[in-house]
Amino acid sequence: MAQNTTPTSQKEIVILGGSYGGVSTAHYLLKHVVPCLPNKGSYQVIIVSASSQAMCRPACPRALISDDMFPQEKLFVNIPKAFEQYPKDSFRFIHGTATELDHTNRTVSVSLEIGSTEKIDFYALVIATGASTPSPLLGLNRDDKFLRTNWTAFRKELPTAKSIVIAGGGPTGIEIAGELGEFLNGRAGWFSSKLANPKVHITVVSGDSRILPALRPAIAKKAEEYLAKVGVTIVKNARVKTVAPHGAGTDSATTKATLTLEDGKTLDADLYIPATGTRPNTSFIDKALLTADGRVENNASTLRVEKAGPRIYAVGDAASYARPAVHLILNAIPVLCANIKRDLLLASRKEKSSVGGDRLFKEDTRETQMVPIGKSKGVGAAMGYQLPSFLVWLIKGRDYWLWTTGSLWSGKHWAKES
Repeated sequence: MAQNTTPTSQKEIVILGGSYGGVSTAHYLLKHVVPCLPNKGSYQVIIVSASSQAMCRPACPRALISDDMFPQEKLFVNIPKAFEQYPKDSFRFIHGTATELDHTNRTVSVSLEIGSTEKIDFYALVIATGASTPSPLLGLNRDDKFLRTNWTAFRKELPTAKSIVIAGGGPTGIEIAGELGEFLNGRAGWFSSKLANPKVHITVVSGDSRILPALRPAIAKKAEEYLAKVGVTIVKNARVKTVAPHGAGTDSATTKATLTLEDGKTLDADLYIPATGTRPNTSFIDKALLTADGRVENNASTLRVEKAGPRIYAVGDAASYARPAVHLILNAIPVLCANIKRDLLLASRKEKSSVGGDRLFKEDTRETQMVPIGKSKGVGAAMGYQLPSFLVWLIKGRDYWLWTTGSLWSGKHWAKES
C-alpha cells in the first residue's frame, strides 16, 4: 500500500543510489551546500538505495575468490552509519528501489525493502543509480546479501572446476582472468613465456581484435604476456552467440555451460562469467529522458537533466555526461554540487549576481586505465602516460582501491569544498 510520509514544509533533496556518486553527493551537500542555504533546517538529504551497504565494486574480481582477500569491514560499509555525523533531521536513508520517476509531478515511487511502497515529493533530485553487471558476482545488482550468496556458491565450485570461460576482454574480464589464473594455477617462472599444463583452463573471449581496447596496443600486448604466465588463453575477434542452458552465468554463477561463438565454435565451461559491460539502472525513468544506450541524458557540462525540469541531475554510470569510470565520477561531484547549490539559492530568491555562474565539467579523455593481473603484476596508463607494472600494483593492484574508499564512504574525502 503506497503512502506518502513526506512533510509538505520539508524540501527533500533526493539522491537515488548508494554508491560512489550517491554517497559522495550526499556528503558534499550536507557539508558544503545545505549549511549555506537560507532556512537550512527546511532541507533534508535523502539517499534511496537497494543496499544498505556501500562497497568497493572494483575489488570484485579478487573479492569473489575468498573473504580472506580483503578485510570485510573495509570492503562493505554501512551507509546509514556513515551519515550519523550529521544533524538527525538533515539526512534520511531509505532502504528500497526506485520503481517510477514522475518528473512532471516531481515524485519518485520507491519499493521499500520491508515490502511497502513510498512516494516521495522531491524538491531536487540526483539520479545516481549506477549500472548492473550481467554476472551476479561483480557488483551490487540487488544488495550485499545477494552478492555474498553468489560468491559463496561460486567458491564452492571453484576447487573442482577444470575449465572457466570469461566473456569480455575489457578491464573487468582481464582482472578476473588474472586473479583466477594466479589463484588456481600459480605463475610461470621468470624464464617461461607461458604456464605449461595449467591445472584449470581459463579462456577469455574478446569481441575485439585485442584485449583492453581503451589502452594502446603495446600495453594490451604486455597484459597478454602476463595472462599467459598464469595459464590464461585469449580468443580474439569472437563473441558469445548463445549460452546453454539459458541463464548460465547470469541467473546462476555456478551452472556448467556450453557457449557457442558467432563462428560456430563451442566452448564448454564448468564456470562461465560474462563480463561484457554493464546495463544502466534506469528502467524506472521515462524513455524520453534516456539516450539510445539507456543512460539518462544530461548536460555534459552542468550535469542537469534539462528535459526533466528544474533541479534534476544525473551522475555516475547511469548518466550520459562521460564514460563510466570512478575517477570521472569523483571529478564530477564538486561541479554537480556547485550547480545544485546555485539552483537552490536562485530558487530561494537570491539575486543571480550574488550566486555566480554555472560550474562546468569537462571529461578528461586522456588514456587512463589500470588493470591488475594477479597480486603482483599489472598494466595501465594514467593521464596519457604508460605506467610500469610496479606502479599499477602500488596504486590499484595491492588492494583494488580499498585504500581510498574509507575516506569516500565516511565523507572525509569531501571535507573541503573543492
